[in-house]
Amino acid sequence: MTASPIPWVDLRPREDRAAVDAAIRRVLDRGWYVLGPEVDAFETEFAQATSSGQTIAVASGTDALTLILRALGIGPGDEVITTALSAVYTAQAVMMSGARPVFADIDPERLTLDPAAVATLVGPRTAAVMPVHLYGQPADLTAIRTLTQRHGLALIEDCCQAHLGTCDGVPVGTTGDAAAYSFYPTKNLGALGDGGAVCTGNGELAARIRRLRNGGQTERDQHTEPASHSRLDELQAAVLRARLPHLRDWTTRRRVLAGRYRSGLVGSAVRVPPELDAGHVYHLFPIRTAARDALRAHLRAQDIDTLVHFPVPIPAQPAFATTTPQSCPLADAVCDELVSLPLYPGLDDAAVDRVLAAVADWSGPDRG
Repeated sequence: MTASPIPWVDLRPREDRAAVDAAIRRVLDRGWYVLGPEVDAFETEFAQATSSGQTIAVASGTDALTLILRALGIGPGDEVITTALSAVYTAQAVMMSGARPVFADIDPERLTLDPAAVATLVGPRTAAVMPVHLYGQPADLTAIRTLTQRHGLALIEDCCQAHLGTCDGVPVGTTGDAAAYSFYPTKNLGALGDGGAVCTGNGELAARIRRLRNGGQTERDQHTEPASHSRLDELQAAVLRARLPHLRDWTTRRRVLAGRYRSGLVGSAVRVPPELDAGHVYHLFPIRTAARDALRAHLRAQDIDTLVHFPVPIPAQPAFATTTPQSCPLADAVCDELVSLPLYPGLDDAAVDRVLAAVADWSGPDRG
């Protein structure tokens, strides 16, 4: 009997299906689709779940970062230090604000922004530092916060891959001035389309972001500053409300699956980035090998899907050529080696065992 293919992710509703269906019907029956009661309720519930002061729901994680930068007054003439290894949208948000992204290299184990590298890049135009809690592993916020306080810089957390993560026991998204979340369908808390949120404990900042997400409007037909639209719609907010009660259990399942991978990959021909904080929420499970294409082909032959996050470091993307990025050799090397194995709450133990057996059958250059 042929084994079923193992997809990298399966986004079909499972235990949340009835709640998602009911949420969609509720919105359709109400006939209110933008900035209504579902968005209001989701903002309250997500703020409670993340221990943040306020949540402002927006159209995407990229918009969340861009709105934070603008609300902080960061724009042309300013520089924002961020990581060379992330989804490109982290740095795109800086460019969209009019500021210049300055790329720092990564910690060789965490794979997140290296505080020591950041310290060498702070200059007179530096306005903010933007770490990314990459793959669900929290960046070293303790060291980064010490640095930003010393230099009087804003700290903006990119939590788009780290819903419910913690750093040294403190919820991510609560250490900095503000945090951005994404609800893209593959995220730990995913919508049925794009969506995002800003979380902040700064009431004045929250109020300005609420204006900026809605055309600079303070009340109906009163616009105090130029701005575009970036609004989470009622359907997506309702779906997120239906799924939010499952998020803690889903996070626990991700950690269980990651533990199974970690123990099963000991002595294999791949390297596994270490877990350096128990607050890791495993949005992704990356492994490293110098023979990535060969490993992916080997797994594909056994109907096991993989992806690469991310094959090109951000400074090497053509979109950032005008920023004269400096070399980030660790990020360059890691980007050549990363492979993301399947990991999502609906993945069963038998599928993980198949992946482990397939990796064990492969004799790559990194066998321990």
